[in-house]
This record gives sequence, structure tokens and C-alpha cells, in this order.
Amino acid sequence: MNYFIAFFSLLFVGITNGQTLKSPDNQLELIFELNQLGKPTYQLKYKNKSVIQPSNLGLVLKNNDNLVDGFEVINAKATSFSDKWKPVLGEEKEILDQHNQLIVELLQKATGRKMNLVFRLFNEGLAFRYEIPTQEKLNYFVIADEETQFSLTGDHKAFWIPGDYDSQEYSYNETKLSQIDVDKLDMNNGIGMKGPMAKSRIQSPVMMKSADGLYLNIFEAAVVNYPIMHLDVYTKSFQMQSHLVPNAIGDKAYLQAPANTPWRTIMVSDDARIILASKMVLNLNEPSKIEDTSWIKPMKYVGIWWEMHVGKATWDYAGSQNAQMAQEAELKPTGKHGATTENTKKYIDFAAKHGFDGVLVEGWNVGWEDWFGNWKENVFDFVTSYPDFNVEEVQKYAASKGVKMIMHHETSGSVSNYERRLDRAFSFMKKHNYDAVKSGYVGKIIPRGEWHDGQTMVNHFNYAVERAADYKIMVNSHESSRPTGYHRTYPNYIAAEAARGNEFNAWSVGNPPAHETILPFTRFLGGPMDYTPGIFEIKMSHYDATKKEQVHTTLAKQLALYVTIYSPLQMAADLPENYERHLDAFQFIKDVEVDWDKTEILEAEPGDYVSIARKAKGKESWFLGAITDENPRNTEIALDFLTPGKKYKATIYQDGKDAHWEKNPKAYSIKTIEVTAKSKLKLNLAAGGGTAISFFPM
Repeated sequence: MNYFIAFFSLLFVGITNGQTLKSPDNQLELIFELNQLGKPTYQLKYKNKSVIQPSNLGLVLKNNDNLVDGFEVINAKATSFSDKWKPVLGEEKEILDQHNQLIVELLQKATGRKMNLVFRLFNEGLAFRYEIPTQEKLNYFVIADEETQFSLTGDHKAFWIPGDYDSQEYSYNETKLSQIDVDKLDMNNGIGMKGPMAKSRIQSPVMMKSADGLYLNIFEAAVVNYPIMHLDVYTKSFQMQSHLVPNAIGDKAYLQAPANTPWRTIMVSDDARIILASKMVLNLNEPSKIEDTSWIKPMKYVGIWWEMHVGKATWDYAGSQNAQMAQEAELKPTGKHGATTENTKKYIDFAAKHGFDGVLVEGWNVGWEDWFGNWKENVFDFVTSYPDFNVEEVQKYAASKGVKMIMHHETSGSVSNYERRLDRAFSFMKKHNYDAVKSGYVGKIIPRGEWHDGQTMVNHFNYAVERAADYKIMVNSHESSRPTGYHRTYPNYIAAEAARGNEFNAWSVGNPPAHETILPFTRFLGGPMDYTPGIFEIKMSHYDATKKEQVHTTLAKQLALYVTIYSPLQMAADLPENYERHLDAFQFIKDVEVDWDKTEILEAEPGDYVSIARKAKGKESWFLGAITDENPRNTEIALDFLTPGKKYKATIYQDGKDAHWEKNPKAYSIKTIEVTAKSKLKLNLAAGGGTAISFFPM
């Protein structure tokens, strides 16, 4: 580890009320000052151009107490840090953490209380947080607000979703900052449970682009024992201020010194690819707390899931029987239950035949007849299966085929019930050889009055991952708060949903073609997503002639998503019979890796297109994914990321000549050519389309 202290002459001479700090490449400059009221402020410059104008910092405590003004600087220290570390699973074999740090120690003269501001400048952005050291004048305290401001320099184009305390499952809006207005959005969007919202409150991360071509992103990292940060936007002044999600009685966070807030991050570059390649959020999280990580493995899986979304099967066993009937009488099967022993064996056979690691089964356990919308505490016990699902038989059959089973724990939002049963549920999993769980939090939270994004729930999501690690279980959370890099600290947090996934295309307005070109600049910055790509039967009218819903991509784009969406847990989400009709295209899903040694961001423009190439972990094979929005796109890709001097067989899965996400989504063609690092490929992407390419050394 290279960690050395360097007192830069450019920072300060003695202790003053103003300091500056530059990034390792000298392109970014932080300026910290105390104003005349002793209020801490900061500003940020990129290539000598203002990015964040002077903005206030501070913490408001409960009972009209504050840590926002009346400060003096009692010490300031600058250090440089450079080190490399290896993620357990990831987009890179090795990650460089290189930054310059400034710690400003503040004393509030009137109260004698101390607060530190810690700034870190990476080449791609700024991170800062508040630290409350151990002290006599401040021990237990309650955060009422956080006066963290981001004063932007203009009316930037922004990609944003509403600041809903309970859901991130919205399509992104692309507007100027001045045009942000939640009241104008169509809320008939398939989200079954919405939380409080405000006219100009949005969620972080928010991606922006200035009129002169500068890319900016405001987010956070390492959210631990603290609520999620949303952003209040002042649409006339182009200023944002942190908005912390409250608990049931309106408080934001309960802390005890020593304590720190999450990191607030501002990424900035004149090249959009730098934003996507950034590992700043990961670097701001603590190293792995799991000593033996040998049991944490990447997975490709299939499962009993999509057939419920398209109406072929149901999660419940007894259909419309009400709760009282379910409790007082023997359940009577409807014949549409998906999670049967027989059906599960079919998926296991399919997984074994095509080389998939696991099978997910949803709806295996009792309780689905009365699980949603009633704010009911005791819904699932996570150990009792329906009569037509034999846990032991399925376990033995999967083991005989070399396939792992993935457990499903839907909590229906009843977190108190889940925590009471968590150890029994994990013990049941290990007894039956389940090493991974998909957890779900659909519905209003119990304890009642809490929100998905509040401190209580952030602590629960983190605790569930930590407890799972004790059992050597990997976690894929759905309807959780969005990740902020915590999977570095607990790498068994293998994936999460926390955004609008592919499922919405089956039964709602669906995801616009631009959706997957925005997610890499927003949700994916915090961690891998279980997006569930790979839908081949695009139009839902295939299952019901009256349905008009469809996936808003071409089939070729569904393949490309396996590369442009990073996740060490990837699902082939469609039905086995749909893949069997297109085994030539299905070959790419079978071939594509999910853990990587190297990632190259080839092209990127938020809301328009993304092209990414990745090298498989420990292999010479590469995979490329290129996607576009609703507009067709022609581009040429240089293959200089390939190893020089080697020849590769490139199999290209591309849109057909007349392909179109709406009019002709299933038109595709496949060709194989020989290429080297000196080759260039012309790609023709249809509207809402994409191209997927595998490169195997010859």
C-alpha cells in the first residue's frame, strides 16, 4: 500500500480559513473556504472552468441545533494515496485507487463542538463527507437535515427520476434542470406502490450534460447507517440540495460519535466514457470484511419467473381464495401454479443441457394467495413449501444434474417478520444446498411508517447481506435501496435490482428504447443490477392476442445487454421453449461470461448509445455489446483492445436489415469472420437495436 503524507505548498501556509486541493492529474481543483459567518463552503473547477460554484456544507441537528456555521479551522492536512486492489468479482481484475485527500478540522467556537470535512479528489471527480470525532461536547445526536449544496453553473440537460422514498422503478426523464417537474409525469407506469414525492425533488444519481459538452454526475457512496440522499432542485437557480429520507417520526439519522456520513460524489469529465469507467464509488467503500471469499461465485441462471409475468403461470397455488379460506381450509390448486416439482425439473434439465449454473424458483412457498397490498405482517415463513413443490426431491435432482438452486424470499415489505425468521430461513437454505437468495421487498414497509430509502431499511438491507455472509450465502436484493458500492465490503452482495428492470415490459408501459443507455450513467455506478435480459419473444401478444405490451428492444439488443449491463449474476430470463426456437442466437447467452479481467468503454453518450468490450476472467476471449436508443445508428469500432498478434473468430449477432424494436424486433442475422487487433468493424444498429459479438482466439 502506498500511503504517504505530503503537505502541498499549493494548499496552505499555516492554518487559514481557505485551502485548495488538486486531483492527481491536476485537472480538478477543490477550493474550501469558511465565509464571514464561519459557514463551510466548497467549489469545484475542471480544467480551470467552474463546475460547482460556492456551495454550503453543514449538518442540522434535531431541536434547532446545528453544525452549519460559527466554525474556525483548527487544522488542515493534505495527503496523497495510491494503491491497487483486486475485487472478488468485477469489471476489472485490478482497480487503482489514486486520490489526493484534504481533511479540514473545524471547531464551532460557541459550543466547543468539532466536525471534520474530508475531501478526496480523484481524476474523475470529487468526494466528500462529514466526520464527527469522539468528543466531550457531542456524543449521541440526531440528524434533522444535511445542508449539502451543489450549485451548478447552468441549465444543464439532466437524466432524472422522481424522488420517491419507496421506489426507483421509474423510466428516466431527459429535460433541462429548469424543466424538472414531477407533477407533470404520467404516474400510470406500472409501479404498484409509490411513496411521497415533491414537485422538484429527484433521486441521485443524476446524470447531466452542460451546453459546452461537460458531463457531470451527482451521487453518493458507502451509505451505511444513514438514509439515502435525494436532491431538491431549485429550477431557477440551478442549485441542488441534499434531501435525506426520513423515518416514521420525521428524523433522518440516529448517530453516536465517532460517526461519519456517506460520501457525496461529483463526477466530471468532457468524455462520457470516463464516467462509465470510473471506480470512484467502489474506492470510497471499505475493503472486503469477508476473509475467505472462495465461495462467492459468478452465476448465469434460468428460472420460473417470466412465465408468471406473461400470464402462463401464477406465483400462488390456490388462486383467488381469500386469506381466511387459506387459513381455515385446505388449499385447492388452480392448476396454474408455476413452481411445481415437475416444472422445476424441466428448468433444471434445460440449465444442465446448456451449461447454466443455477435455477431460480419463485412461488415455491405458501403465502402467495394473500401477499400484496394489505400491509400484513405475517405472510411468508420462508421454510414451508406448497404441496406440489418437494424441496428434498428438487434438491437431489438438481445435485444429480450439477445445477445449483437459487432460493426466493419475498418479504412483501414485512421486514420485521423477515428479520425474526432470517436465521431459520438461511439455515433451511444451507440444509437444502442453496447458496444464493433473491430477496424481494414489494409493498409498504413494516415497521409501519418506514420507507425503503430510510436509515432503518438501509440498515436492514446491509444487515441481511452481512448475516448471509455468516452462512456463506450470496444475495440478490430486489426493491431494495439502490447500491452505493457496498458490494466491495461484502462481495456476497452479488447483485440488486433497485431500478426499472426488464419485467416492466411484460405488463406495463414498458421501458423506452433509451432506458438501457441511461442506466450505465446512473444506477449502475453504484453496483451490479439483476436486469434480467435475454427476452426473445418480444411481443406479449404471443401469449394473449389482446395484449399490446412488448419489450422495447430488438432481439439482438437483448443479447448486447449481457455486455453493456455489468452483473456477475445474469439471468436468461425468457422461457426455455422460446430459446429452443432460436438456438443460434441463444448461443451468445451460453457463451458470454459474467466475470471480467478488463473492460473497455468504446463509445458512450447518455440517452443515445453505449458500446462496451470486456475480457473474460482468466481467458483470452472477449465480448462486445453495442446498444442504441430509438434511433438507428451506424458506427465503426476499432478492435485494438484485442491482444496484438493473435487471430480471433468473431461471431457477430446483429439486427436484420429491416429490424425495428416495434415493427420487426425479432429480425437478426449471425455471421462469423476472422479478426485481429488491427481490424475495424462497421456496426449497423436498428432503431432500439444492438449488436453482440464474441471473440474467441483461434
